[in-house]
This record gives sequence, C-alpha cells and structure tokens, in this order.
Amino acid sequence: MFLVDSNILIYAANNQDPAQQKCLNLLHAWRQQAAAWCVTWGVCYEFLRVTTHPRVFRSPLSSGSAWSFLQELLASPRTALLTPTDRHPAVLAQTLNESPDVAGNRMHDLHTAVLMRENGVRRIITRDAHFHRFKFLEPVDPLLQ
Repeated sequence: MFLVDSNILIYAANNQDPAQQKCLNLLHAWRQQAAAWCVTWGVCYEFLRVTTHPRVFRSPLSSGSAWSFLQELLASPRTALLTPTDRHPAVLAQTLNESPDVAGNRMHDLHTAVLMRENGVRRIITRDAHFHRFKFLEPVDPLLQ
C-alpha cells in the first residue's frame, strides 16, 4: 500500500499544468490495480484548499467540482482513507522526538507522516521533498521516473 500526496492530486486536477496527463494516468492506473492505495482527510482538505484558491490556480475549481473529483477517487474500491488509531499520540510523540526541527507549515507533513507510520504505510507518492526528513518513509516522485 502507498499514500498519494495532495500535490499529485492537484496536478491531476489542473488542466493548465504540463504534468496533468501523467498524474491523471497514474490515478487511473492505481484505481484499476489489485492493490489498495490511500489518502488522508488532510490530503483531501489540502487538495480542496489549493484547487479552489484563485491565487494558486488561474482558473480555480468550484468547491463542488473539487469535491466531485475527490468523491470519484474515494469511491474507488482500491482507495483507503487512513485515520488515526489509538496509537496516534504515541506515534506523534515518537516522530516529534526524531524530527524536532519540524515546525510551522511542515506540521501538515508531520500529520501525514504520523498517520502513515501508525497504519504501516511506508511509500508516499509525492513531489514534496520535505518527506525525505522522515526516515521511516519512502518518498517517490512519479514525475522523475
């Protein structure tokens, strides 16, 4: 199992980005494969925030269109939604102890990393190099392959 980060979903939804087709193709392939893949609610909300923001997208999506895009992904039988477990506080404390420099806007990345760790997911498909700070993760940039 692997997690798809919000930036891959954002590229797939942005018809003005040259990476759109590759990211759409990846999403289609993942939805057809036998193995499960996952996202988090944080990833979903980040997707909604960015794709509907008029200062980020020249032609932002409406909140309804952005939500429809996510609903289609979440409806796939291969898509799992990672949620906190009873171990969340302990895993958060351990991860903060290992990465004491995480602060500010990187707390969103920390939350994703903690959810992945506690649910046993190591690979994250992302263009965000900041995930390399978490030694227990395996970040993969699909646009470099």
